[in-house]
Amino acid sequence: MSIPLSCRICSFPVQELFRAKILSKYYISYYACDNCGYLQTETPFWITESYAESINMSDTGSLLRSLNLAEIASVIIYFFFDKDARYLDFAGGYGLFVRRMRDIGFDFFWTDKYTTNLIARGFEYQKTDDIALITSFESFEHFADPLCEIETMLSISRSILFTTELLPNPVPLPSDWHYYGLEHGQHISFYSEKTLEFIARRYSLHLYSIGPVHLLTSRSMPASYLRLLLRCRKFGLFLYIKQRMKSRTVHDSIFLKE
Repeated sequence: MSIPLSCRICSFPVQELFRAKILSKYYISYYACDNCGYLQTETPFWITESYAESINMSDTGSLLRSLNLAEIASVIIYFFFDKDARYLDFAGGYGLFVRRMRDIGFDFFWTDKYTTNLIARGFEYQKTDDIALITSFESFEHFADPLCEIETMLSISRSILFTTELLPNPVPLPSDWHYYGLEHGQHISFYSEKTLEFIARRYSLHLYSIGPVHLLTSRSMPASYLRLLLRCRKFGLFLYIKQRMKSRTVHDSIFLKE
């Protein structure tokens, strides 16, 4: 067992909170930080085994999640960013979200160090691209070095829209919270609201959180307005946006053929 001496977020000392069995074979320790509210596993020696397949078998919600998040991202981009700018999905998996966003009409690109782009081929991110906003869904809990990954994203854009479930208070036992992901062992970083606030202060960003959806950005916006828009997207607001955007589906096909 490799024991972490300090928090991966704020470098304060951590304390072992509990142990749990992952992948039905390894007993590992989870360490809590009282300073920033972050929970981390011990150094993840099992990661190569966990990522024998980059998307775990038990993640049956990947399609539904991508469609739902495409609506959320569309509302945020349309009303708070430039709808004609370029966007990047970081840790984009097989490219389903990028393809959906391009089909709606947003100029999205893909990058992922660990997964093959199957669905958004031809729209891989180039470092010369000027990116208005990064999306990164269900990735933060996978980061072994969160600050390194966040700083990589911030070097591309000062706005990050991401999802991760926040740690309940008090921190639940392994048997009481599905998000530990014990069956696949891919979740190694867990954030509380306090953790995200610490990250926002560290990088001089604003934090807006609505359930599992979080936005770190240098832009100031009315939080109540953002919350209202996300609620309204279920009652026709997304369809309003979709009708006013021009789908890139046919254009992309012609572009790729040429």
